[in-house]
Amino acid sequence: MPGSKVGDSARVKGPTTNRVRRHEAGAEAPVGNFAPTAIVPAPPPAPTRPPRSLGDFSRAPLEEVAAAVGRHFATSPNEEWRRGRDVREFLQRIAPFPGATWQERWEASGLNELNRPVGDLAGDDTKLRYRLFSGAGHAFAIRLIRPTLHSFHANRFSVYTRWFRSVASDPLLEDFCLRVGQLPVSEPRRTRTMRDICCALTVFGIDLDGLTPEALLHYAVECRKHGLSGETLRSGTFAGTLAWPVLHDMGQFPASAPRTLRAAVTRGQLPVEEAVDRHKLDNPAVRDLLVDYITRRSASLDYSTQRQLTHLLAKVFWKTIEEINPEQKDLRLSEEVSTKWKERLVTLPSGKPRLDVDGPLMAVRALYLDLHTWAVAEPEHWATWVAPCPVSDADLRWFHRRRHRLQERMANRTRERQPLLPILSKHVNDTWSRLRALLDAAESVAPGEEFQFDGATWLRTLSRDDINHNRPPVRVINRGSGELVRLSFEENQAFWQWAVVETLRLAGLRAEELVELSHLSVRQYQRPNGEVVALLVITPSKSDRERVIPMSAELFHVIAQIIRRHRKLHGTVQVCARYDLHEKVWSDELPYLFQTLHGGTQRCMSSTTAWRMIRRACQELEATHPEFVGVKFAPHDFRRLFATELINNGLPIHIGAALLGHLDIRTTRGYVAVFDEDVISHYQQFLARCRAERPEEEYRRPSPEEWTEFEEHFDKRRVELGSCGRPYGTPCAHEHAPLTERTRLIVQFRAQVTLRPSTVCGRDGRSCARAGSVEVGRSSVGSADGDRRPVRALPARRRQRRGRGAGRGVLPGTARCREGGGDRSAPTGWTCCDGGGSCTRSKCRGIERHSWTLGISAAGSS
Repeated sequence: MPGSKVGDSARVKGPTTNRVRRHEAGAEAPVGNFAPTAIVPAPPPAPTRPPRSLGDFSRAPLEEVAAAVGRHFATSPNEEWRRGRDVREFLQRIAPFPGATWQERWEASGLNELNRPVGDLAGDDTKLRYRLFSGAGHAFAIRLIRPTLHSFHANRFSVYTRWFRSVASDPLLEDFCLRVGQLPVSEPRRTRTMRDICCALTVFGIDLDGLTPEALLHYAVECRKHGLSGETLRSGTFAGTLAWPVLHDMGQFPASAPRTLRAAVTRGQLPVEEAVDRHKLDNPAVRDLLVDYITRRSASLDYSTQRQLTHLLAKVFWKTIEEINPEQKDLRLSEEVSTKWKERLVTLPSGKPRLDVDGPLMAVRALYLDLHTWAVAEPEHWATWVAPCPVSDADLRWFHRRRHRLQERMANRTRERQPLLPILSKHVNDTWSRLRALLDAAESVAPGEEFQFDGATWLRTLSRDDINHNRPPVRVINRGSGELVRLSFEENQAFWQWAVVETLRLAGLRAEELVELSHLSVRQYQRPNGEVVALLVITPSKSDRERVIPMSAELFHVIAQIIRRHRKLHGTVQVCARYDLHEKVWSDELPYLFQTLHGGTQRCMSSTTAWRMIRRACQELEATHPEFVGVKFAPHDFRRLFATELINNGLPIHIGAALLGHLDIRTTRGYVAVFDEDVISHYQQFLARCRAERPEEEYRRPSPEEWTEFEEHFDKRRVELGSCGRPYGTPCAHEHAPLTERTRLIVQFRAQVTLRPSTVCGRDGRSCARAGSVEVGRSSVGSADGDRRPVRALPARRRQRRGRGAGRGVLPGTARCREGGGDRSAPTGWTCCDGGGSCTRSKCRGIERHSWTLGISAAGSS
């Protein structure tokens, strides 16, 4: 947006050097987004013949100079006297200083330095102060004195551009000023642009045909560095921003020069050497190793991944190792050093916990393993650096679990924002609709007139700067509240805010894909039945694959509104360049849809600008919707919500992956957040489909006899207790098992196998709820689910559960049954007991209510 800071930018391709530039000891590494590399800023060479259209007055007497200035600038006799007086008083102040020319006297006076305005010579005399400013300005304009950049901006000249143009009489300069006057910007910005060029020509002592891109870049950089011409480091802008594209279009700059000043000052893709040197590594051998390693890896990496790898290895890894152990000379780290590094890794320098701990660990592990592999093929280059990897398998033990936790956080983030998305969409749509209607009502009346809108009275106003604007903005005042609304500006912001939110919501694009949409992306496809389908072609981005999205009616409406807006303002969708914030390169000029006016020229919107628009919309909703407090919508949240809506509404996941541009459907599955309501509704729909496919007679109302039999089944078999899970109407696998209430199997391998009661299973099979059974005659022990294992297999089973050995084998023994002192009939091989081997009950109720112990002797024992 206009006035916004310039973000990360790209260096334009140009002449470079292969020499490795290392930082000197104690020198500051180059930082910031504006380190010119494609064009080296430098002042132009001094002209052999300085331009002096009025003549050479460098050695002329004071009165001769004053008379010449008066004659040239005067429009009346009175004004001729005033102009001559101002120059005379100025030259009288510097005449006493030594020098053969006026330039030498000016330099000897000390007024050519920083923060030394000529007006200080007047003391408290305000009128004299302004006369001295006027005299110095006229002396600069006729090229009598050549000031430095600092001394020029230290003085105040209200109409210096007019003075300089009248003296120069340069047709090329007049053409430049004419072009600047047609720019769709305010008059103050046009005036400042022309003043910047006149100032640069004065300081360099040249005409406009001698102004090179390097000279203008030098002027812009120096002004920004020292806070001159109203441009400061915090403003993010440069002097001469509007002048650069005008000079380029005029042919003053060569075609190989960047199209804009921003392209000339941006940093661009740093070489690997410079990227590593930014971190000031103390060990030159390790520094060279990292440069060679990253350079070899860069062949298969994009620039953003290469930059991240450089940061992890140079800054996060080795710079931290040098801080822990300054004497470390190679990659062979001690256990103490590696442990301290891992402890520091979990915390960011700001003190906050590091969320992505696996990234540095995986990068360092890949470094060591790659060195191991490369040393086999190229031992002379890599073998000396082979060392044990400090990142062990135990450090990555929880890698997959952390990935699952990350996916859970993303799914929870999606679930939190899903109910907020309709509110956000409605807000941006209502805001733009209201401002658009208000703008239409304001444009229907002349400035200074009142009009009614939405039950309120509004007054269209016009400021002094708007009168001379090539595209006057619309401003209105609410007569009731007195609020001043920059209507055209706010309506433009609301439109692009609506366009960004709706396109992301309806297409599920990545932020980079959004800003890469162009007029050429809109296609159409005719189906065999004659139906025409609007398509949106997405250029390759992350996956380097082009894909096509069929546009819905809502998405087509948004794209059509964007194209209609461009045609209304410019007659067509203008071509402009786009800067890739990740790859740090400039694209070819294309008719991008998301483009706005920046510095008087059309420029493609950045993904950062789109993110700021979304954030501003959320902040506007905080006052009326408390649920938006603290909520941050990112462009990728719209993509996850789009994927969730597609898949949860029944679209096959492989089709959703194609629409999203995913090469693997597992990536799409990770985007989809599952809601509890969706699980319940989809399962109910599944049951309904299953019931619809079964015969209708299975759903008749049961008779009273059938219902009674069904209830008896649960009562007798005790399915409600969970002790027998057989289906209704099927025979029980535990029929006639001679086991009693609550039987459970406890195996004692050294001497005997003991069966203790846990369930009920009668011989008649009516009260079977047995969970296991024993067949003594076959020497096997089994369970109700059909699992029968020989007795000889029990020791192995016990070793699996308890991890130790047992007896070799068992044989069936004999059975005895007693109640009190008398024996009682019992199955062969069983003894009636109650824990201690004898029956302690008052009455023996038979085998159905007894505890039975099977005595089995170990093989080979008596």
